[in-house]
Amino acid sequence: MRRSGTGAVKPRVRVGAEVLVEEQAHRLRGRRVAILTNGAALDGQARWVVDRLVEAGAQLVALFAPEHGLRGEAQAGVPVGDAREPRWGVPVYSLYGAHRRPTPESLDGVELFLCDLPDGGCRYWTFVATATQALEACGDQGIPFLLLDRPNPVGGLAVEGNVLDPAFRSLVGAHPMAIRHGLTLGEILAWQAATAGLGQGRLEVIPIRGWDRAWLYWETGLPWAAPSPNMPSPETLLLYPGTCLVEGTNLSEGRGTTHPFRWIGAPWIDGVRLARELNGRGLPGVAFRPVFFTPTFSKHAGTLCAGVEPHVLDPEAFRPVRTGLHLLDALYRQAPERWAWVGEERPFIDLLAGGETLRRHLEGGRDPDRLADAWDEEAAAFRREVEGFWLYRPGSGEGG
Repeated sequence: MRRSGTGAVKPRVRVGAEVLVEEQAHRLRGRRVAILTNGAALDGQARWVVDRLVEAGAQLVALFAPEHGLRGEAQAGVPVGDAREPRWGVPVYSLYGAHRRPTPESLDGVELFLCDLPDGGCRYWTFVATATQALEACGDQGIPFLLLDRPNPVGGLAVEGNVLDPAFRSLVGAHPMAIRHGLTLGEILAWQAATAGLGQGRLEVIPIRGWDRAWLYWETGLPWAAPSPNMPSPETLLLYPGTCLVEGTNLSEGRGTTHPFRWIGAPWIDGVRLARELNGRGLPGVAFRPVFFTPTFSKHAGTLCAGVEPHVLDPEAFRPVRTGLHLLDALYRQAPERWAWVGEERPFIDLLAGGETLRRHLEGGRDPDRLADAWDEEAAAFRREVEGFWLYRPGSGEGG
């Protein structure tokens, strides 16, 4: 049990891995198990879930790793090779290197596949695509797939942003869902299993216990571990659905600094002017201050940049997607002649935004609130569509 800031006692949240080993350990004993996970997958006592699962009797035969590697050591976009885990002497198959889904050879002899990946609560999060492709591979091979669920770190009630156009599916947009989707990874896969046949009936979700979907991460009482090198805190995750959109431009989203996705700017930006402009727009739950920073790598490495840092003053009122649209608009209007979209085969912003609408809207100089309002309508429709797949009801604090 823990006590919230209001003095109310809330139950201890148990993630799916804890539920499995504490209530259903017989399903692990003596079985040849593979696990897709990373080093940020901790239980409520800050123990790595792989340790818990092996101690419960799982016969570990393989580990699979998402983007950033098994230990979270690789930077974004850097391919990771296969390796061997010295502690157990088992192979570690990278799903962010030569292969993006488990091969039949890597699944040979596996009797049970477990997936425990910390989700970001945002559509542009590669772990969703990785879990999806692993489930597809297990379905092809007839291997039972247990998704060990975790809380949505930015809450399970607020839903924001447009729904991805299926023509823009990618590793940063695996399913037609809103940007801030309000689902757990288990709910996403269950929704897709039911509506699109994902996994051919091999999926089972081991639910969280004691989670109320209204809670943000710091309300769960769970220990925090960064799921990637550029996600140092739950507060950063709350900003991410908006500030990540800057990644599709030639401005810095703060990579290469101690505040990725919080410090936003470029060498040609006037941060004082930008902060004044954004604070004058009346965006709910947030205030901006000017910042100066020099990235050590990524965009504008070694060059002094100026920009802003958004501070969330009211997490319940704050709307990161609407804020992100206004941030892009203000940045673009300050220096349109220096602006550029990044990407190789197509503008990366279109993959993040799930279509061309955002890019066309910004280039046309249109009011960002008009786009945000239209996206709110899409988000509301999406929420109505997926509420039937919620595994956790609001207000009860009784997940599963």
